[in-house]
Amino acid sequence: MNSVSYGLRKLRTLDIVLLGVLMGSGFVIKQFSIMILSNNNRLTFVFLITAIISYWYGPWWLAGVAGLSDVLGTFLSGQPYFPGFTVSAICGAIVYGLFFYRKKVTMPKIIGAQLVISIFINLVLNTFWLAVMSGYQTTFFGMLAVRFLPELFTTLIQIVALYFVLTSKTFSKMTNRLFN
Repeated sequence: MNSVSYGLRKLRTLDIVLLGVLMGSGFVIKQFSIMILSNNNRLTFVFLITAIISYWYGPWWLAGVAGLSDVLGTFLSGQPYFPGFTVSAICGAIVYGLFFYRKKVTMPKIIGAQLVISIFINLVLNTFWLAVMSGYQTTFFGMLAVRFLPELFTTLIQIVALYFVLTSKTFSKMTNRLFN
């Protein structure tokens, strides 16, 4: 009998352990953040973990990991859970996976992925979720204007960091050892 994979690569025990370690690393890294222009705008380097998983496992496994990480991370932090941000995490994961999985990572791909995530997910979708959570007490466009400049700085930092991590010789060696 033929099995249908739906584009999902079969996971080995090593893959499951590695995904768990990377997810746990994401929880730890999220605790360390850099303030960007205001206290409400913080940069964490969890996006690097997301990009690494996308390169190694593709958009669909990453979407599951991102959704699970968002739910568990919210509950572990003690913050109230809002499902909209889980949708955003899954969408961002799919974008990274579509740009990086089984592809040579180049600066145009990094810029493209990061711009799609920054504009459509971080700015538009997450601003919409924040407006919904506030009961529309602040307007969507007012929040968008406040979030634009910090998102621009964050995007530039993320593009540079992604380029140096995903094109490094160390990352290439790790990838070869794990998957060849």
